[in-house]
Amino acid sequence: MKLKWRPYQRRIINKAREVINQYGFVYLAMEVRTGKTLTALGTAQACGFRNIVFLTKKKAISSIVADYQLLNPSYKCDVINYESMHKLEISRCDFLVLDEAHGLGAFPKPSNRAKNVKDFIRRHNCCVCLLSGTPTPESYSQMYHQVFGIPANPFNHFKNFYAFAKDYVKITRKKINSMYINDYSGGKPSILRTMQPYTISYTQKEAGFKVETTERVLTVELNQSTYNIAKRLKRHNVVEGNEETILGDTPAKLMNKLHQLYSGTIIFESNNGTILDYSKAEFIKKHFDGQKIGIFYKFRQELKAIKEIFGDDITTDLDKFNSTDKSIALQIVSGREGISLRKAEALVYYNIDFSATSYWQSRDRMTTKERLKNDVYWVFAKDGIENDIYKTVIKKKDYTVNHFKKDLLSL
Repeated sequence: MKLKWRPYQRRIINKAREVINQYGFVYLAMEVRTGKTLTALGTAQACGFRNIVFLTKKKAISSIVADYQLLNPSYKCDVINYESMHKLEISRCDFLVLDEAHGLGAFPKPSNRAKNVKDFIRRHNCCVCLLSGTPTPESYSQMYHQVFGIPANPFNHFKNFYAFAKDYVKITRKKINSMYINDYSGGKPSILRTMQPYTISYTQKEAGFKVETTERVLTVELNQSTYNIAKRLKRHNVVEGNEETILGDTPAKLMNKLHQLYSGTIIFESNNGTILDYSKAEFIKKHFDGQKIGIFYKFRQELKAIKEIFGDDITTDLDKFNSTDKSIALQIVSGREGISLRKAEALVYYNIDFSATSYWQSRDRMTTKERLKNDVYWVFAKDGIENDIYKTVIKKKDYTVNHFKKDLLSL
């Protein structure tokens, strides 16, 4: 099968080659399903690189290898997840691809992942291609550590993030546990303007996507025993059993414990976990009977409940999902980016994450250029916490303890 480039991919590859030849790196800010991976691999081919490394998430490795084999270029490509960078045994790399680059954007201090990438670039003196559909999903400040390891980045004259922040961040103060600390999340739009010469952006709309995403909230009534535990926890901040204890003695812990309870699971103070209520898993199994679906869960015990109810009809392996009639269960954060669930008839959320990034990225996993309709279902507990989280994240805001404190009065 010979690969046929879409016209916009050819244009982007040619432009990316020019940017790399001039600056040594390029940022492909292409929305999900527009073909970032193949475009990056095509850019490596157009630039004449011989040895490339493609850093990604573990779940995305197989699809990237498939794209590499489809392209069948003349260069050698090592595809590996970020956590396994230290296992790479290569003497030379002239082109490094950083998939889901926004994952390097922690601030004010760099993450270990960002520091490892910086060290890799220094050792190999390689050109770089950053990929992301959402380069700064929560704050423009996330850009700094994505590019700080690249010698020609436009912020390289700043000693560190704090020096950068003096020019590019509106620094405010916030109170945490009676202490005031600097809040660096107020990155200014000038960050993106400064990055503009190095960035090639492309949207699904520009690519001709016409998909319509329909979201529906499905409400499940849990067992009364589950509501009783939640009620006692809200009233007394502790529920003690014969062997285990549920403790919600701070707003953050109470928020997390209720988040677990309203999907039927709990992690005790001992760090043991258990399933208290199978209502959601049973509802999903019955409601979507006969359909091939993708299920997003948040907590490990939720996956256990799904497996017990679905049995042999569920898998956590993407290749098996693509080659059989099985449905798939994925953890929200690990499954929200870098993979395609185009073979799913619908996406079903067992729970919801506090992160707006998780909301916007994960719900787009089914999208393809040919698909006209995405069906997304949120399974929430009646009188639970999930609906309040949903109302926040759809506004592109993370659900925080401050939100929870306000919502607690109505729970």
